[in-house]
Amino acid sequence: MLIRSTWQLSVPEAMTLPRSHHLSLAKDLHNRLDIRMGEEQIPSTTFSGILGFYDRHADFITFLPDQVYTLTLSGLQESSSKAIADLDLGETFKFFGAKFEISDRQDEITTYENLYTELVANEPEAIRKFELNFLTPTAFAQSRTHLPLPIPQLMFRSWLERWNHFASVYLGSDDLIAYLTNYFTITRHHIRTGTVQIHQGQCTGFTGQVTMQAIGKVDPLLINVANLLVNYAAFSGTGIKTRLSMGYTKY
Repeated sequence: MLIRSTWQLSVPEAMTLPRSHHLSLAKDLHNRLDIRMGEEQIPSTTFSGILGFYDRHADFITFLPDQVYTLTLSGLQESSSKAIADLDLGETFKFFGAKFEISDRQDEITTYENLYTELVANEPEAIRKFELNFLTPTAFAQSRTHLPLPIPQLMFRSWLERWNHFASVYLGSDDLIAYLTNYFTITRHHIRTGTVQIHQGQCTGFTGQVTMQAIGKVDPLLINVANLLVNYAAFSGTGIKTRLSMGYTKY
């Protein structure tokens, strides 16, 4: 089971929170889900943080009453997905003294088997171009540093690692990454860097739009596998710290 649940939020008046509020919010939500953060080798959830327009003042941000905000939680396996499906935030959600009113909730529910059947096994027409939108700072672990760039090899590896860990359908490993890396390239992007507070420090990541496209003669099966992984990114996120609001990806 896979789920992506999105809540639509608003505030009745201007509400100010520290920029690092997403860390406490992630912990609070996972406590409600009865999931202990840090105990999973590969996190079974992803968290977008609260997205929308807000004013920034040094180490604080102010949510505005004339704006609409969203918060998304995704589950990557059965138990975490069921916990998210059962999560009831009520009509109002209070956090750090701020009050958020909930006006809507949308759930997208599927399974690994359904995704694989629809996007690969049924042999649909191959899609050679992917338009990706990275809504929160995205980065990849590289030795002792973090790389804030949309490198196809690192994106495919991130998605494939999570897919193979949670799905019953194994897709492949290094040979698949090498093949996809050889035949997919970034043809266009409009990105910028931003920082996220992560515990006692900050992590730099990229946000924005990225177009990735197949080049040359590519086996349609492999293009469909790439399409599968890109669609999966909307659940799994991309890169590091996806449980702490980094790497939220839309396609």
